[in-house]
Amino acid sequence: MFTHVSMASLKLVLLLFILSFLNLNTCKAQDQPSNDPVYLYHNCSGGNTTANSAYQLNVGTLFSSLSSKSIEFSNDTVGTSSSDRVYGLFMCRGDVPTALCQQCVLNATRRLRSECSLAKQAVIWYDECTVRYSNRSFFSTVAVRPRVGLLNSANISNQEAFMKLLFSTINTTADEAANFSVGLKKYATKQANISGFQSLYCLAQCTPDLSPQDCRSCLSGVIGDLPWCCQGKQGGRVLYPSCNVRYELYPFYRQVAPANSQGGGGISTGTIVAIVVPITVAVLLFIVGICFLSRRARKKQGSLKEGKNVIDITTVESLQFSFGTISAATNNFSAENKLGEGGFGEVFKGALPTGQEIAVKRLSKSSGQGGEEFKNEVVVVAKLQHRNLVRLLGFCLQGEEKILVYEYVPNKSLDYTLFDPEKQRELDWRRRYKIIEGTARGIQYLHEDSRLRIIHRDLKASNILLDSDLSPKISDFGMARIFGVDQTQGNTDRIVGTYGYMAPEYAMHGEFSVKSDVYSFGVLLMEIVSGKKNSSFYQTDGAEDLLSYAWLLWKDGTPLELMDPILRESYNQNEIIRTIHIGLLCVQEDPEDRPTMATIVELIHTCQKGSNLISL
Repeated sequence: MFTHVSMASLKLVLLLFILSFLNLNTCKAQDQPSNDPVYLYHNCSGGNTTANSAYQLNVGTLFSSLSSKSIEFSNDTVGTSSSDRVYGLFMCRGDVPTALCQQCVLNATRRLRSECSLAKQAVIWYDECTVRYSNRSFFSTVAVRPRVGLLNSANISNQEAFMKLLFSTINTTADEAANFSVGLKKYATKQANISGFQSLYCLAQCTPDLSPQDCRSCLSGVIGDLPWCCQGKQGGRVLYPSCNVRYELYPFYRQVAPANSQGGGGISTGTIVAIVVPITVAVLLFIVGICFLSRRARKKQGSLKEGKNVIDITTVESLQFSFGTISAATNNFSAENKLGEGGFGEVFKGALPTGQEIAVKRLSKSSGQGGEEFKNEVVVVAKLQHRNLVRLLGFCLQGEEKILVYEYVPNKSLDYTLFDPEKQRELDWRRRYKIIEGTARGIQYLHEDSRLRIIHRDLKASNILLDSDLSPKISDFGMARIFGVDQTQGNTDRIVGTYGYMAPEYAMHGEFSVKSDVYSFGVLLMEIVSGKKNSSFYQTDGAEDLLSYAWLLWKDGTPLELMDPILRESYNQNEIIRTIHIGLLCVQEDPEDRPTMATIVELIHTCQKGSNLISL
């Protein structure tokens, strides 16, 4: 193996060339992986436990159990009661030797003890292993959050051709990784030729407890995130708790080396020199050139160094698109691609070069949402990780252009279907109940389960998107406010949102809290049950709006009259009445009387069991 070429000594160069010839090595051998675990990133979440609690002690026991294993993958559970039970696992990279795997798990658990000492959930990534624990069971379940990207700082020259080759190769790698049986390591690598002197190296891996279908689904997610992590870069990777992919222009994983053929009857050094000398000059120039280019490229590749080019995909910079990319994706914002128009601008459907469909929110230059709200929406949404919240893919901020890029949700917003006389027939009671429940869970996550307490401040039917299964996804976080963990309410002189959905204390005094979101949810719930807009509701019996009408019907003992007549063929009477009851609890005038979202989720769940609610 040689590590440096000096033009000052032809003898040294010739000797090094001969040694490299005999051992079938090239200067790429310098890139073999390190024998020391390399830390990449960690994330602590799920709220905190208390010091010396049963849960914290169980986490310590779990770490001891995991770090004592000498295998590539293991999961374990510690704790007898549900309140202090902890679930954990580790997975080592498929090519990592057993001793290095065990050392990596040991280093990772030690670091978690220090960095996430009181956290109820955490995940940590090393180059050689992933370690994860939680107070909720996650075995054999795909986890796609938190997500982290690491990139190589060197740019690729022919970006279009390279990305095409990359996605073809890495998808093939993902297919092979996913098609291992459960219980075996789901790991694969692939090498593809870029040119006569350069290759692309790809790796894909899932936790072995996933089914082939779940593994491939997880890998599709990380592959889809590569453009926002590493577009145009010579190397990069995306890490999920359940899977990861990586690509580079050099071999970063271990390969089984072919056995050397050595013996007493080998060719003599003199004979070798006699053979090599006639071609030394030409080959020497070739080797020096290759080594020089390779060493220069490696100096630019910092993706494995701790703290270098590590991108938590909840940071703004890692999500930025060029205006040209967005314009091309939406066919230059053509009318044919337009999905609709909101309070702050237009929404377009688009498609990225990878084939992924996107929704592009282009803010109007005259909209009330300026740079502050725009950055707020990027920062807030990028931190959110829940199936009932729309997923932010990226943004563009160029001159006066402010653009947000979201996952494409095919069935548009709830108001598009709910308030259309023909389309609302698609929403029977089961589907509406599913939308109510999913929306409640999404708001509960914002208020209680995310790393930050978030007040949406603009919950309404047009901000609830419906996916292909008509499951709800809360969108439009431009008005959202972030609270500290212990903060319960705020005050503002700038009242924003949609009248008809605003809680009275917010509309009149600018006071907002989790309970103002609860009020908005109550209005939304009434609209879903009735199929009518609160803002345009009209009755001749003295009710000023939909909420007043609901109160009158409830007091008269005829709440079913609020129900959308279309639901008569599919409704459950007890569920409808209890759902209306929940809505009325949410829209009580005093914020203190309104339930929390956690209570609401539980009440919705008890509706299906026929349990009694609390009284008004």
